[in-house]
Amino acid sequence: MAKQLTGGRVLLWSSLGRLPAAMSPIGTLLLVSRNSGSVWCGSLVAGALAAGQALGGPVVGRLADRRGQRTVGLVAALVNAAALVALVAVSERGPALGWQVASAALTGLSVPLVGPLSRSRWVRLAAGAPEPTSAVLALDGIVDEVGFTAGPALVGLLATAASPAVGLLTAAGLSGVCATLFALHPTAAPGVPAPSRPGSRAAGRLPSTPYVLLLAGMALLGACFGSVQVGVTATTEALGRPGAAGLVYGFMGCTSSLAGVATASLSARWGLPQRLRAGSALLFGASCLLLLADGGLAVLTAAIGFLGIAVAPQIIAVFGLVERTVPAARLGEAMAALVSALILAQSAGTFLAGWAVEHFAPAASFAVTAAAAAAALALTACTATERRYHRRAASGS
Repeated sequence: MAKQLTGGRVLLWSSLGRLPAAMSPIGTLLLVSRNSGSVWCGSLVAGALAAGQALGGPVVGRLADRRGQRTVGLVAALVNAAALVALVAVSERGPALGWQVASAALTGLSVPLVGPLSRSRWVRLAAGAPEPTSAVLALDGIVDEVGFTAGPALVGLLATAASPAVGLLTAAGLSGVCATLFALHPTAAPGVPAPSRPGSRAAGRLPSTPYVLLLAGMALLGACFGSVQVGVTATTEALGRPGAAGLVYGFMGCTSSLAGVATASLSARWGLPQRLRAGSALLFGASCLLLLADGGLAVLTAAIGFLGIAVAPQIIAVFGLVERTVPAARLGEAMAALVSALILAQSAGTFLAGWAVEHFAPAASFAVTAAAAAAALALTACTATERRYHRRAASGS
């Protein structure tokens, strides 16, 4: 469907341009942990990257909505590529930890947001028609999952064959080239200036109750991601297979991609709130299995794969529900803020899990995962209903 709306090439740039966002967190964690000899230091620097992305994402999204995706996306892509190169340089030279944290924060602040801007672009091109909109959001969710798979797996392969630094330099090249081509594509949204009529849909308030609930749900999912990254890294190191971390974590993206394809084929009778509740229940079940994952690499991989099955239904459902409930002219900002909530919580999950690993055992990080998954299940069970997430009228706010 997206190919019919835009032509196929922009899908390629979109797919490759979002890979750096998936490669950078695990790549940073592996690079700094190896160079410093401490998972705690790696967690701190990776957390700074995530915090930077969480803070910068809504700003980039709002600027793209107002000034157009082309200029904003181009500047972000080039700055991000330069920041990734700087991060590798300062880490390889072994300076004070503060320089690595600063470079990582700049990397996060300048992420070009190809994923959120892509979703905003597809919705605009679909002109609000429900069926094309649903189709392109589902497709983009699957593309996200493929990137989620390929990014960590590529970093893992490059870390094993060469070093984590090669993985981050590859991410820099993809950001500088593919994210730039995505920004310059003719389909880029031109931007909508701030409206003078405050009651219009374009001027609608973004933080409605349904949207805040979706932000909270994505934050809890992010806490799961951050703690799982640390847990996988620490567990594979304890098992004597540190190079397997990226591949094991990437397996979650692989099973999530398959689940995304299956989700897209579900009957329309399974509404988005129902899918969100089902995904949260699966997430909690998988997080309980992770508590047993210190028994070996095979057990860890199986538990991570099961966790991946729970991810795609939730992410696709949340993006679809956001499209229903936020003002059309602020969709790019809304999508970016949603990802920022995930990333900020991922940073917190990374920090807490790193502390747990440092003071207890590698598998202790998965207790953070289980707690976040339990909270997500409680939230969706109480709030995810069709009545709450009805589609707003075009004139509403």
